[in-house]
Amino acid sequence: MDMNARISRRRLLKLLAGAAGVVGIPGTIARVLSFRAEETRYFPDIWHHTDASVTPSMTPLRPTATSTPSATSTPSATPTATDTPAPTDTPTATDTPAATDTPTATDTPTPTDTPAATDTPTPTDTPTPTETPTATDTPTPTDTPSPTATSAAPPTTGTVVHVHSNDATYWDRTDSQYWNYVDQDVVDAMVDQGLMALTGTSTVADAWAALLPSYRPGQGIAIKVNFNNAQRVCDNTSGKIDALIQPVNAVIRGLKKRGVAESDIWVYDAIRWMPDRFVNGCLYNGVRFFDAHCRETAGFSSSDPAAYITFSPPAGTPAPPPTRITDVLIRATYVINMPILKRHSLAGISLGFKNHLGSVNKPGNFHAYIDPKGDYFSSTYNPLVDLFQNPHIQNKTILTIGDGLFGAKEFNIPPSPWSTFGGQMPNSLFFAVDPVAIDCVMCDFLAAEMSIPSEADDYLHLAYQAGIGIFERGDPWGSGYDQINYQIIQL
Repeated sequence: MDMNARISRRRLLKLLAGAAGVVGIPGTIARVLSFRAEETRYFPDIWHHTDASVTPSMTPLRPTATSTPSATSTPSATPTATDTPAPTDTPTATDTPAATDTPTATDTPTPTDTPAATDTPTPTDTPTPTETPTATDTPTPTDTPSPTATSAAPPTTGTVVHVHSNDATYWDRTDSQYWNYVDQDVVDAMVDQGLMALTGTSTVADAWAALLPSYRPGQGIAIKVNFNNAQRVCDNTSGKIDALIQPVNAVIRGLKKRGVAESDIWVYDAIRWMPDRFVNGCLYNGVRFFDAHCRETAGFSSSDPAAYITFSPPAGTPAPPPTRITDVLIRATYVINMPILKRHSLAGISLGFKNHLGSVNKPGNFHAYIDPKGDYFSSTYNPLVDLFQNPHIQNKTILTIGDGLFGAKEFNIPPSPWSTFGGQMPNSLFFAVDPVAIDCVMCDFLAAEMSIPSEADDYLHLAYQAGIGIFERGDPWGSGYDQINYQIIQL
């Protein structure tokens, strides 16, 4: 026998079997040990490498569709997991990656590439790491994430952000209940984008943290909505323009991301009857609603020294009769004002300042002063400025959001399309911490769409002179503004 010749596997098995039959088990062991001692000379391809430093590969075979072996074509001599074949038995490079290409356990392939168990031996003592998700797969709570420690400072005076999306509403006017045709998801995105742009932040939680840096649980946040056309019934469905629940839902959603408790959010119109369809549309059960009759009573009984408005008319002009603000404002720590973009036959425009006539017990006390035809109307005095300067309004207001999703060409009619918005609804929301600047911009949109009295913005001149905010009339459709930082976002 040529001792330099290679012995086939089949020949070796026969020799082993013969040896076992002739000399029994002890002899067989001796012969096997003898073969092991001479492995490098005779059987270099038979014995396993048993170095503990070699990690079993977890890389499955990745044959192409045409080369995948079937179960019946598996060679009968396929080794078990402990009989790994030597390199000479390894399939070609097109069927099995070379050893240098075999990733370690940290490079585990996706399960979709793993062939059947009969095609690839799987080490039984090495767990598959794909069962353990990485930290990036762990969801983050969406309701109350903590804002970062480096939240942006509150936005400065003079910035107005206008967010527009034609997808916000889809009312075809075949039915009067326009409030049922608002896309909540789109409105959520509009509010989120508007507030992040206004505050210069990258997350909704940080935007609200910039607006409410000192909020603590138990501090009430009053949201003033407008229900001028909701009177004397709790199930009003007249179809005239009134507040929508969708922007309020979006605000509540953002406040919750800041960590505000639902019970600290108070939605109110102190002198109107808040309709069922509005309250029932709220997505958050813990929010409180206040009005004149249908919900919790807003009330006007506080003994707070600033419960009455301080009027400061010029010499020769009588002050309006004593007028109180609602107890909701007195108890609140913060105020968010949410007027509707609309014209008003008496005052010319009804925006943020006039929205607070729904915060007082006797709004009629103002009419002779804000109507250009009124007995006490003057370009040098407007009690709307005195109303806003009440400390429970001016010192607590953190944000104004103008609802221009539908808007209205008059305060007591249903919505209708606007020619300046291409024959569609305005589908707009406006955001500012400056109550003067936002009313200026919304006034300009009204003036571009319809006729308004020249005196309609007199109160804004006066508010600017009182140091409340920036006054500038401009052209949001064209030349824009010099003093107001007007930004528009199209979604």
